[in-house]
Amino acid sequence: MSDREAFLAGDRPEDVFMYFADDAVSGIDALADHGERVADGVVLVVEGDSGRSAFQNATDMDPMAFAKQAMANDGEIDADATGGVCPDSDEEGPHDARFVFAFAEEQNEEVEGLYNEGDVIHAYVQCTCGTAYSEKWLAGEK
Repeated sequence: MSDREAFLAGDRPEDVFMYFADDAVSGIDALADHGERVADGVVLVVEGDSGRSAFQNATDMDPMAFAKQAMANDGEIDADATGGVCPDSDEEGPHDARFVFAFAEEQNEEVEGLYNEGDVIHAYVQCTCGTAYSEKWLAGEK
């Protein structure tokens, strides 16, 4: 099982997930040396604090501020977390994921709703059109 598959299954809740499209950041080849090369970019699964720092270094964006911005727009994120359907995709122009930042939150049986049912993946996308959007789902169930 790859690091990405393990993360999306909920087996690596202490880590963060990052996807960067080939043209989204400089130094993509260096990132590929530390992650998994996918068709149009690179996926990294890294320990939480190091991952947040790596995301900020690659994008010049604080990951938590980016997540807060993206939460304002519900979108649909692909099961492999390397793309999705931008909520503004009915507008003209390309609508591809530039980058994705995700983390897992472990099951919390003391609350109601999704978190009571199992580990939850929180994912945030920056689209090429400039829109940031998010989705959350039960780990291993997308």
